[in-house]
Amino acid sequence: MNVLSSLRYLVALSEHRHFARAAEACHITQPALSNALRALEAEYGTQIVRRGRVYAGLTEEGERILLAARRMLHEHELLQQELRARGNEPQGRLRMGVVPTAVSVATRFAVALHELHPGISVTLRSMRSTEIEAGLEDLTLDLGLGFAERVERRPRFRHLPQYEERYFLLMLGDEGQGLRVGAACGWAEAAREPLGLLTPENHHRQVVDAAFRQAGVEAHPVLETDSVTALMLAVTSGSIRCVVPGALAAAAPQGLPLLALPLVRPAIVTPVAFFTLASESDPHALEAALAFAQAAPWRKEVSALAGRLSSFKQ
Repeated sequence: MNVLSSLRYLVALSEHRHFARAAEACHITQPALSNALRALEAEYGTQIVRRGRVYAGLTEEGERILLAARRMLHEHELLQQELRARGNEPQGRLRMGVVPTAVSVATRFAVALHELHPGISVTLRSMRSTEIEAGLEDLTLDLGLGFAERVERRPRFRHLPQYEERYFLLMLGDEGQGLRVGAACGWAEAAREPLGLLTPENHHRQVVDAAFRQAGVEAHPVLETDSVTALMLAVTSGSIRCVVPGALAAAAPQGLPLLALPLVRPAIVTPVAFFTLASESDPHALEAALAFAQAAPWRKEVSALAGRLSSFKQ
């Protein structure tokens, strides 16, 4: 039995909570995954997985083994990256969790990082803030990009400020005009529009709801989704308007007839940051990513990405 492989299968099962999906993610058959987990139970002399007609979770002992598995796999990845590194060139995989409204910025960061360090490959996942924080704590993520206010006072995390989100009411504009910036719009006026918003468990939605409350109103969206792609499609399909940060609006495909109205009264500014666990030793790929996130070329690019709407004509 390959213990590391079996521990990797256990971590996959805990993430996917489904035998077939975990097996697919590990590129093995479901019987092979089940056999490996049974062999792991025999190795440790205890039941790890609660079995029924469907996956029913882990036993108490299984949860303890899962924590150890994550630590062991993390240390294994650290060693692999150290041994693979050629000279000062980092090698390895960087696992990033990103809040939905920052995906456009994170994607550009991942591409630029790989261009600088071809030995680094990036896995980028769109996740809620709570999922990113949990992923960092249980070592299934290396780096998060999200709302600084959630982590800046928590000593378990370190954060690197990146840019500030400013909010726009995005709607379908005039055909053939492309993306334009219109006159400012108050949050109270925006609340009367047919709105599409992210679902309430997203921190972005909580920021938006707080802005509406400051304006003395409550929004009643006609569409709620956990996908920014769905929001953008809803806007381009008809009468739906959505509240998005400027970097996301500016990332819309060129040529789409969109109108972005700066939201004011109140003017809301939300800092966004990279964050990771505070640690004395980082994997080489993470170390390189943190250095790049603070370097002048990226700082210039991220400022341009966050402020792109200011360059669009009214």
